[in-house]
Amino acid sequence: MAELKYISGFGNECASEDPRCPGALPEGQNNPQVCPYNLYAEQLSGSAFTCPRSSNKRSWLYRILPSVSHKPFESIDQGHVTHNWDEVDPDPNQLRWKPFEIPKASQKKVDFVRGLHTLCGAGDIRSNNGLAVHIFLCNTSMGNRCFYNSDGDFLIVPQKGKLLIYTEFGKMLVQPNEICVIQRGMRFSIDVFEETRGYILEVYGVHFELPDLGPIGANGLANPRDFLIPVAWYEDHQVPGGYTVINKYQGKMFAAKQDVSPFNVVAWHGNYTPYKYNLENFMVINSVTFDHADPSIFTVLTAKSVRPGVAIADFVIFPPRWGVADKTFRPPYYHRNCMSEFMGLIKGHYEAKQGGFLPGGGSLHSPMTPHGPDADCFEKASKAKLAPERIADGTMAFMFESSLSMAGTKWGLKTSNCLDENYYKCWEPLKSHFTPNSRNPAGTN
Repeated sequence: MAELKYISGFGNECASEDPRCPGALPEGQNNPQVCPYNLYAEQLSGSAFTCPRSSNKRSWLYRILPSVSHKPFESIDQGHVTHNWDEVDPDPNQLRWKPFEIPKASQKKVDFVRGLHTLCGAGDIRSNNGLAVHIFLCNTSMGNRCFYNSDGDFLIVPQKGKLLIYTEFGKMLVQPNEICVIQRGMRFSIDVFEETRGYILEVYGVHFELPDLGPIGANGLANPRDFLIPVAWYEDHQVPGGYTVINKYQGKMFAAKQDVSPFNVVAWHGNYTPYKYNLENFMVINSVTFDHADPSIFTVLTAKSVRPGVAIADFVIFPPRWGVADKTFRPPYYHRNCMSEFMGLIKGHYEAKQGGFLPGGGSLHSPMTPHGPDADCFEKASKAKLAPERIADGTMAFMFESSLSMAGTKWGLKTSNCLDENYYKCWEPLKSHFTPNSRNPAGTN
C-alpha cells in the first residue's frame, strides 16, 4: 500500500484536489455556473448557517455526480444497533465486560456495519442531545457498501487490526493506538485485513473540540498540528449490481442503491472534514509534587454541552508517563462521580486493575456508583517506595466520560455474554486498616 498523505491541523480551513485533475477547485467562488472539469458543486453543512464563525462547519465538495443520485432508501435490519435506552431495567452496579468476541471469518463474513453493537448510551437523537457507545466486531471489508450517520459523529478507536477508511475527502489508515473522527453525514467505507475489533463514541448534535487549556497556556495535551486530514482522492467507476449506501437515521438503518462509487470527489475545501490522531503524540501533564491532577487533565477531545464546563462526552486517555508524586497514593483514587465513566483498553494492563480488565473489554461506572483500585493494587501502592517510576508503559487505556446517565443495552447486558458477573469481587478483599490509637502508622512513605 502506498503511503497516504495528509493535511496537518485541527479545525483548519483546508483545500485539496486530486493531482490527477489540477485546478479542479473553482477560483474565487464556491458554486460557479460550470465547475472545472464539469464537476458538480455540493456543500456539506455540519452546523446551522447562522452559527458564529468560530463554530461554523461546512465544506464544499466538487464531485463527478452529486450524492443525491441514488434510488429511494428502504429500511433494513439494524442488527444490534439501538438507541432504545429502556430495553432492560437500569443497573447501578459496577459493570465490566470481558473482551468482546470477534466472529471468525471462516464461519461468517461480517463487515464494519454488520459488526456494530450498541453497548450503552443516553439522550435523544431527535433532539440532538446525547451519546452512544458502540463496539465493532468485523472480519471482512465493506466492498461496494458505504455508511453515513445522520444522527451524530463517530469517534472510532481501533483496538485490534488496522482500518483503511475511504471517505469523500480521501483515504485514512487508522491503526490501534490511533483514533479517527468521522463527522455527521460523511460517507465512508472500511477495509480490514484481519479479525478486527474496536470502540466507538457517538455524540448527537455537537462536534468534538480540543479542550480549553486555561492556565496550562497555549501548548499541551493534544496539539492541533498532530491531527491529520486526508487529501482529495477519487474513483470513477460504475458498480455492477449497484453500490449500496447505508444510512443510520433516527437510530434505524436504511439502504439505497446507486450506480457509482460515492467516493467521486475530485476536490474539496472547507473546515468540516474527517480526521485522525495518533495517541502517542499526546503531551501528558501530571503532578510533580504531591496528589493527583484530576483525570480531566488527560482529555484529548471534548463534545461540550450548553452548560459551561460540562460535556456531553469527553475522550480521555491514560498514556505512558512518569509518576513522581511524593507522599501520595499514586494509582487512581477511590471515587464516586456525578458523571458516567466508560473505560476501554487498547493494549497492556491498566494501572488500577492488573487483572480482569483486558484489551478489547470495557467497564461502566454509572453516576455515583463507587469505584477505584482493586484490593491488590491498594495493598501494593500503599507500601511501595515512592521513587520516580514509569507508569503504563506498553499500555493505553481510555475513557468515554459523560454528564448523562448511560444505560446498558440488552446486547451489552445479556446477549453479548461478555458481562463479568464477578467484577465486584475484586474489591471484596479490601479490609480495614484503621488505627484509632495511632495517627501516623509505621511504614508510611
